[in-house]
Amino acid sequence: MSLLSERAPYLAFPDRPRLHLPDDARVAVWIIVNVEEWSIARAMPRTVLPPPMGQPLMPDLPNWAWHEYGMRVGFWRLLKAIESRGLRATFAVNGHVCRSYERVARAARDAGWEFMGHGYVQQPMHQAEDQRKAIFDTVEAIRDFTGRPPPGWESPGLTENEATLDLLKEAGVGYVANWVIDDLPLELATAHGPMLSVPYSVETNDIVVHAVQHQPSDAFLRRCTLQFDRLWEEGAENAKVMAISTHPYLTGVPHRIGYFEQLLDYVRTRPQVAMMTGEAIADWYRTASR
Repeated sequence: MSLLSERAPYLAFPDRPRLHLPDDARVAVWIIVNVEEWSIARAMPRTVLPPPMGQPLMPDLPNWAWHEYGMRVGFWRLLKAIESRGLRATFAVNGHVCRSYERVARAARDAGWEFMGHGYVQQPMHQAEDQRKAIFDTVEAIRDFTGRPPPGWESPGLTENEATLDLLKEAGVGYVANWVIDDLPLELATAHGPMLSVPYSVETNDIVVHAVQHQPSDAFLRRCTLQFDRLWEEGAENAKVMAISTHPYLTGVPHRIGYFEQLLDYVRTRPQVAMMTGEAIADWYRTASR
């Protein structure tokens, strides 16, 4: 297809059919933990400390170490917060992490988390030297590590070009989280048949709140709570889906993890809420929309 917009014809939400979540829930909430491999030999995908005098640093040790702290320490706080509350996350993971950070990947697997493809290493899909290889290598790495291919995909930075969806469908991926255009799943057109889009978020996402907008430590809690309350209210008329997207080097730090725990407690103790994974939401929608 020549334009990405052609894959998702316009559909107003009031025209969506009435759908019912399991147990008459109003909102399906899924928690995403994004785990990425940042190579110290390349420019950092995100920075917290600008380089002195504005001159680029190579290697960029301060910003690489900022991320590395998340892999060594922050991830384990997120894991404990989620697992101790009897919840499951969707693990958006670079394929190579299964090898380079095997201890982290093993913990997510042991916790029963869903593995979602997130590129092979952390770089925009359209900058991959061979995008098809990056996708198929990611699928293979996750299948080899978990025993099954990833049911879903979230591109690094939510990046796509005209070929990405076709390649993902060819690789057997069942849903994507790149298209932040609706509060319910919808079908996207590909050359190999429809691909399901599961609602994701760029705003209830700690990257935007803390790494881009530089909001204070409690801002993610406040924003997600407001988002949840409105979706829960509207869920009386039709089902809604909310994504809570986290990264170990942001939400897993000591001054933020407590707010994340408060958020989980707030959401999970409200009535008529379905705590689900991305795959479970996709499976529900395929059945409910028939």
